[in-house]
Amino acid sequence: MSLQVAIIGGGPAGLMAAEVLQNSGVKVSLYEAMPSPGRKFLVAGKGGLNLTHSEPYEDFLSRYGSRRPQIEPLLDVFGPKELCAWVDKLGVETFIGSSGRVFPKGMKTTPLLNAWLDQLKDSGLQIFIRHKWIGWGEDNSLHFETPDGEKIVEADATILALGGGSRPELGSDGSWIPLLIERGVEIAPLKPSNCGFDLNWTDLFRDKFEGEPIKPVAISFKDERKQGEFIITNNGIEGSLIYAFSAKIRDEIERAGSATIELDLMPDWTEALLIEKLSQPRGSRSVSSHLKRTINLTGVKTGLLWEYLQKKDFLDPKKLATKIKALPLPLVSARPIEEAISSAGGVAFEALTENLMIRTL
Repeated sequence: MSLQVAIIGGGPAGLMAAEVLQNSGVKVSLYEAMPSPGRKFLVAGKGGLNLTHSEPYEDFLSRYGSRRPQIEPLLDVFGPKELCAWVDKLGVETFIGSSGRVFPKGMKTTPLLNAWLDQLKDSGLQIFIRHKWIGWGEDNSLHFETPDGEKIVEADATILALGGGSRPELGSDGSWIPLLIERGVEIAPLKPSNCGFDLNWTDLFRDKFEGEPIKPVAISFKDERKQGEFIITNNGIEGSLIYAFSAKIRDEIERAGSATIELDLMPDWTEALLIEKLSQPRGSRSVSSHLKRTINLTGVKTGLLWEYLQKKDFLDPKKLATKIKALPLPLVSARPIEEAISSAGGVAFEALTENLMIRTL
């Protein structure tokens, strides 16, 4: 009699688990609460679908911080190179962007997801949509809420691929947390990750620059510096460069009530060169015209300086250059988890075996 495995959750984790099991000859049924699998995966692709990073493997591992000891053995089996090879096998070519990040050619998610689902279905995967898991029965059977009423499923093993709490309209609503807590599973609170942050723009700045990208720009926070770009929002800032710092910024706000990052608005210029150029006579030109003529600083970057500096600061080339290279930006709160790209927290690593099995179940 063949082993019967139920996978709850039709995101990338659930689909990949199904593929691995099917390749080993295991019969798999996948249950998805939404009308179709991979919905958040498709939304992630709107930004180009950053699959992984091409940086040296040691640098890649360092991104996992204090959790590296738990993650490294898993990545040794299936890391960035294996992921790219897997995508290529699905017939989707990849390329490395200027930042070192890896994307599918065409920057589209749909071809990748469709090829993946076709392969899984061709190999016999059964996908049950609109099946929302609502817990276990007394006999450890799985109970699902469906359009046709409650459904009970028996399985020899269950894989939980339930997602976090971001973008709940796409399926990951965190409703599984009470079910696991009842079973004694240690859960870390869900928090926004890869998220934007709020700050107190003036109405003048917000009305003029909302939606404007800031690039190139570098951010320094604590002992880290990265260059890239981000976007001005109605409430604050968001974008790939902000997401790279989001966990540290979020934790600092939780600890201290706020967090201040420093912007280098001219990352390719030295402070000395800025001082030299800004020291040129301004004559009858306005400050904004002088900034444009001497260092080609315009638009939203100039707007940021006016937002945080006093008029007298623009008359001191040395002080102005210092602020251009390190403009403090005070962040007051993370955006709600519902808006975040992903979430931190969930089942604690301490609740899992080295093979990611829940100890108490």
